[in-house]
Amino acid sequence: MKKYLYLCVGLFGMATVNAQEKSTASLTVKTDAEWKSQLTPEEYRVLRDKGTEKAFSGKYVDTMDKGTYVCAACSNPLFDSASKFKSDAGWPTFDRPIKNAVTFVADDSSGAVLTEVVCSKCEGHLGQVTTDTAAGTSGSRYTVSSVALKFIPAK
Repeated sequence: MKKYLYLCVGLFGMATVNAQEKSTASLTVKTDAEWKSQLTPEEYRVLRDKGTEKAFSGKYVDTMDKGTYVCAACSNPLFDSASKFKSDAGWPTFDRPIKNAVTFVADDSSGAVLTEVVCSKCEGHLGQVTTDTAAGTSGSRYTVSSVALKFIPAK
């Protein structure tokens, strides 16, 4: 059963990776030293070293205000608040990104095949995407570390 689950997740991940649209945003390229000087140590750990913040510790887990979530590293608009939904995941959860805002990378570093979500502009690690059958969602669950985001309230 476990192998079947990994196979299904892996196939979904590869389909997602192959189906992604190419971004029209120009790539932000910086040296490791530049990222370290710009980001806090925790932002660097998550965005550049592909870390994950502790569940339920992020400041945007329960935020449901109207606005836009942008990349903490490069300010690329990533998610509209209308796509955010409450979940018990422990991290901010969205059902769809802004068009061309993110790209996907197959990640098997944990032993299971996951689909990593990265910013299309700076390639910063945001979190993972999985399938979700919750009512009212697009069928995808984007679980993102709060530290990878900045929230811009609607005017």
